[in-house]
Amino acid sequence: MRLRGIDFGPVWGASGVQGFFSGDEYFSHRWLRRLRLLDMKGMTFVAKTMTLYEQKGNMPRGKDLVSPREILPRCIAPSLWRAEALNAVGLSGPGAPFLLERGVWQKRKEPFFLSFMSIRQERDERLAELNSFVDVLASHLPAFQAPAGLQINFSCPNAPAHHGDQMELVTEVRQSLQIAGRLGIPLVPKLNVLVEPAAGLEMAQHPECDALCVSNTIPFGALADKIDWAPWLKAGKSPLERRGFGPGGLSGTQVYPLAFQWGCTFRSLPGGDEVRLNLGGGINGVREAVNLFALAPQADSIMVGSVAFLRSWRVRGIIRAAHAAAREQGRNK
Repeated sequence: MRLRGIDFGPVWGASGVQGFFSGDEYFSHRWLRRLRLLDMKGMTFVAKTMTLYEQKGNMPRGKDLVSPREILPRCIAPSLWRAEALNAVGLSGPGAPFLLERGVWQKRKEPFFLSFMSIRQERDERLAELNSFVDVLASHLPAFQAPAGLQINFSCPNAPAHHGDQMELVTEVRQSLQIAGRLGIPLVPKLNVLVEPAAGLEMAQHPECDALCVSNTIPFGALADKIDWAPWLKAGKSPLERRGFGPGGLSGTQVYPLAFQWGCTFRSLPGGDEVRLNLGGGINGVREAVNLFALAPQADSIMVGSVAFLRSWRVRGIIRAAHAAAREQGRNK
């Protein structure tokens, strides 16, 4: 997928799948690579979502302030059998100034994305928070060696801020794009499938919107007519609630058909075929990746996430198949 003339490729990592700087931040990724069970070559790097100021969240961090302290973080509950996971990480991180001052992103050689979310409770406060972040990022951008885009996250189910009303969310996304537009870099709002496709189209029609990224995790208990939550319930609670966290958000197998249908509906809207889409969620194998490009051609790029730890040995094949499908469909233009 090309945005503002920059080739971001047909496969993007889900925000955080490689941590803030690289997969080496995760104990599991280090060992999976050593065992040759995980290869993300050919996937565009998307940094873990940062906040303006330090956010404790639910994932304790090590001495470097970016790596998880726990080998198996308690705020993540995977089901390897169902290829699904719940997480209540809560945007744990040291804050944008610390991350940018490390100078790691500035040394990257290939196009990539940063990711940011405003977490204040009121919309005006969130917009002010974004404006301050833009100031910070703008001061560092001249040192970047590779082109960078920005995903603006509006859909983390574990963040303090909550967006309910669709039209209010449309307004906030458009105002946020206007604020971030002064960075002069590609801007991509990140949504989940709870956002109506028609609302997504209104967001995408803002002149500063380069693409949409769908789908983030699904808040626990949502879409009960489409998601079977029963396997996760015990005593009426999610496993993360029993550990003292919030209920979390779902990624994995059951998200895929929802993202697929969201893309189909979006493309059927007048003007929906003109918007660039990074589409994913629950891609666990080659078939799902290829389907997004070929059987229902709604994706300009796909997003690879939870499969990296639920079915890690499949990641390389997914990336290769997606590149081949994109070439065949002529998507990477």
